[in-house]
Amino acid sequence: MPPEHALTFSVARNPEEASRLPFLIRLPLATGPLVLKAGDSWPRTAKVYCHRADGWPERPEIVDEAPVRSCVRRGAAIDLVLDRPRQARSQVIFTTFRGREAIFWQTPKTTRTSRPATRVPARRASGLDEVAIAVDTRERYPFKFTSQRATTYRRSLPAGDYGVERDGEIVAVVERKSLDDLAKSLVDGSLTYALAELATVERAAVAVEDRYGAIFKLEHVPAGFVADLLGALQVRYPQVPIVFCDSRKLAEEWTFRYLGAALARTTGEDGPA
Repeated sequence: MPPEHALTFSVARNPEEASRLPFLIRLPLATGPLVLKAGDSWPRTAKVYCHRADGWPERPEIVDEAPVRSCVRRGAAIDLVLDRPRQARSQVIFTTFRGREAIFWQTPKTTRTSRPATRVPARRASGLDEVAIAVDTRERYPFKFTSQRATTYRRSLPAGDYGVERDGEIVAVVERKSLDDLAKSLVDGSLTYALAELATVERAAVAVEDRYGAIFKLEHVPAGFVADLLGALQVRYPQVPIVFCDSRKLAEEWTFRYLGAALARTTGEDGPA
């Protein structure tokens, strides 16, 4: 059985009286508990600034505890979900400011409050000035990305039609599909092999240039047949999302955003949490 603290989120008073961060929080990660100094016991009205602590006190003065449903580190963030009706969801973000680590504890409410008028930039992806996108040499009619802040170049990809690389290694790919191509590859089984290849890349997805509802209007196949095949395949390869993007233009935009976000994650420059 795991130790009790592995299933519990705890908040205690910081025994360092001179500290401007009066609380300690203990996050039960799978790799071991992470203890942080915090400016408040919960992000109620604003993001809470945190700092790494040396450890958890032997006799802590507990001010809050709750069982944990999930506490998982994903890149530059720790997602924390508590098993209680209120104040259950939060996120700890690790970033840098002027070359030093900065840690912020936030909730969906405080994130919205801190940027109420935020608008998605029209041409940039995840804050990157420009995204260099590799186009597979076999792609006959590729996206041009002329409306996005991106450059393209040709190279052979291990999977997919578009990709981004870091230090010469492909870190994310996207396979482009028209509706007819999607239906054909589902029926003849070739999409199964394509998704198996895509799954070998850390981050991969399929962008469909049409609406999901259009698969029920396909000719020459029974209603729902393609949808059943698609559902079964998505369950088999859950790590490779199949995204319906309404049109070719929006599929191009989604591909740009996805690849930009994946590249930002590898460089530690994640976009909005």
